[in-house]
Formats: sequence, structure tokens, C-alpha cells
Amino acid sequence: MTSDQAAAGTAEGQGPVEIDEEMARHLANKREDLFEKFELRDDFPPEVLEEAQERTEDVQSEIEAEIDDRADLREMPTWTTDPVDAQDFDDALSIEVNEDEIVLWVHIADVTHYVHPDSEMWAEALKRANTIYLPAYTVHMLPPVLAETVCSLVPHEDRLAHTVEMHLDPETLSYETIDIYKSVVRSDARLTYSQAERLLDEPDSADDLLEDPEVDLATKCEQVWDLAQQLHEQRKEDGSLVLNPRRDRAHTIIEECMLKANKAVTHTLQWDMGVEAMFRVHPQPTPDQWNEALREIQDLDGVSVSATADDPRIAVNETLEEAPERQLGKIQRAVMRVMPRAKYMADPFGGHHALNFEIYGHFTSPIRRLSDLVNHWIVHNNDVPTNLDELCSHASDKQKDAEQCEREYRQFLEEVGLDPGAVNNRGIEVVDED
Repeated sequence: MTSDQAAAGTAEGQGPVEIDEEMARHLANKREDLFEKFELRDDFPPEVLEEAQERTEDVQSEIEAEIDDRADLREMPTWTTDPVDAQDFDDALSIEVNEDEIVLWVHIADVTHYVHPDSEMWAEALKRANTIYLPAYTVHMLPPVLAETVCSLVPHEDRLAHTVEMHLDPETLSYETIDIYKSVVRSDARLTYSQAERLLDEPDSADDLLEDPEVDLATKCEQVWDLAQQLHEQRKEDGSLVLNPRRDRAHTIIEECMLKANKAVTHTLQWDMGVEAMFRVHPQPTPDQWNEALREIQDLDGVSVSATADDPRIAVNETLEEAPERQLGKIQRAVMRVMPRAKYMADPFGGHHALNFEIYGHFTSPIRRLSDLVNHWIVHNNDVPTNLDELCSHASDKQKDAEQCEREYRQFLEEVGLDPGAVNNRGIEVVDED
């Protein structure tokens, strides 16, 4: 677990970080400088905001008009799990465990119902390419008035979704069938990560989180945790690099379920539909680069690199499992320094080295990533943008800019005496000095 994740676990019980008005101006000026440096768009053009506002009107009537043409999953036990300060909930889970199969549903906000290639919002999203998460400040890809309302799977409200339904073999966890379709869902609960953890420890706490007492959320969470744990161990054994081996159960559930859904969609795009899409490709380091990282790790005090694995990814996984807590960050940084950047490509071949997936792509976060938005459009409409290569290159470049912007802003927070982790997890409150 990273320091930020550890801090997030206690953030719900703490107030925001307090700063004075002069510091607030100082931070705002720094953000403006960074936005100019990296050519990042903060404010939305009026025509985009106007279009977004129009798409949030008469929501329920529009959803009711869609029900006959979609799978009606509103009676299926469904819930979201997000950070305590999340404003939009773009994915939800459902699960059913039978003797001969496990069925996992990942429901994702149907953003392309509202944001399509003929819309102003689509054109603006293409320029932005992703949402940028600075500590206590977000630069959105889509207007919040849309993302936080009709595209957010809020509890106890009907919402349009794009569902990935996966029937899994209970022994191998391999896909028996994959179905991707438009749906209408109704989330039963909005869980924070700490609430999900508590629910796993104290099943009776579900009574405080639910509007419908007939929903057995505690059992469902236990079932999805059992599945996620198996998926996690299977990935590690297969050679998937796991740099956060001590991640809590709630984060592990979301990570593994989203990876399983993204992989299912990638399989469908490549092998069933046979189309180009925005695939995620991660090249592998050279043998010399891997050896450099392993030597650096071996030299750390109290750390011994596992010698039982031929695959350096498995060796790092095993080393992280045994390493003292104080050395985890150094091990992670040693690995990340030799890792090539992942990038978006229309051709998936080359695979994703860190995950050890032959092909991979994004689908589960269309509110905050252009790749997911475009892939939603391709899956449903079988309509590949003519400028797909250009979109892949642009999205890769903008992600690099966003990461560098976040890195420099965090460094600036430290320089002015603020803890980026605390600011990120607790937010900021401007107070009068008087």
C-alpha cells in the first residue's frame, strides 16, 4: 500500500488541510503556470457547457424511453466503490456465484449515449484526452455538470450503462462467455473504500448503507472479494507485475474486476469484432535494464532479490512480498525507472509487459479517459474513427503531460510546506488568518 493509500484510509475521519488566502493564490498561480506550460485546458468553452447542461434535462424520461431497447438490470444487486471524495461513479459491480460458474457484471456509465462524434463535448474531450487529478484540484475531460449527474451511477437512481457480463469457469477463472451490451442499472449503495473494508469485516454494517434491506450486500462483497483474491494470485503466478502487494481488499476488488472487464472487451474487439481500437501497449525493458533494476534492489538494506524465478516480474513480486515496509517505495522506483512508457496504439500486438497480457485496452473509465470513450463507441457502433492513429498518439502525449504536471505540482506543494498526500486525500479549506 502506498503512503497516499494509507492516508486515504483515515481521510474520512479528518478535516481538510487548512491554508490562508495568500497560499491559495500562490497555488492557483502555480496551477495556471503549469496549465500554460503543458497546454492543458481548464475552463470549458461556453458551447460545450451549454450542450452538457441540455443533456442533463429531463433525465428520467429519457431513461424510460431507452428501457425497452436495453437489458433491464435494475433489480440486480449492484454497488459502486470509490474514494470518499469521488464526485462521479462511472463503474459498478454485480456478482452471482453458482456451482458451475461465476458470473461477474461490470456496469460502466454509458457516456457515449450523451457524448458522441457529432457533439461539442466529444470534440472537446478529444482535445483534452483525459482527466487530470492534481491534489485537491481536478481538470476534467468532460463537463462535471454531465459527468457528475446523468453519467454517474449514483445510488437509488436509474442510469444508462454499458455492461460487460463475464461467465467464468470457477476453477480456472477463464472466460466461458463474454457479452457486452447496453443496459439500465440502479445502484443499491455507494461505498467508499473504507466502508467496503468495514463491510468485509462487519457484515451487519450493510444495514446502515442500504435503502433496500432485501439486498444481501455483505454476501455479494464477500463473493467478489473471494473472486478478486483468486484473480490477483493468478495474475502474479502468470507473471503480471504487482508493485502494490499490500493493497487493501477494497482496492484489490476494483483493480481486479476492472482488469478482467478491460481484458474481456479487448478480446471482443480483437478476436470477435476484428477491428482496430485504442489498445494499451507496454513494451518490455531490455535484459540489461532489468538487470540494472534487480541489482539496485539487491543493494537495498534488508532486501534480497528472489532467485527462484526466471521471470524478473515474478522475482520482483516475490521480493516485494518479503521486503521490509521501509524499502517498498525504493523497490517500486527502481522498477519504474527502467520501464518504458505504456502508450495507446491501434495495433495491440506487442502486448502489455507489466500486466503480462498479450493484448489489452481500456473500457471502464469513459468519464476520464479518451481511450475508453472511443472504445465504447467502437464496441457499440462498430465505427472506428478514421483518425484513430492520431488519437492514439495524442492520448499518449497528453497522458505524459498530465503525469508531469501532477509531478511538478506535488513537488511545489512540498516546497511550500504542504503534504501532497494529505492534500490529495483530505482536500483544502481556505481560512481567514483572523
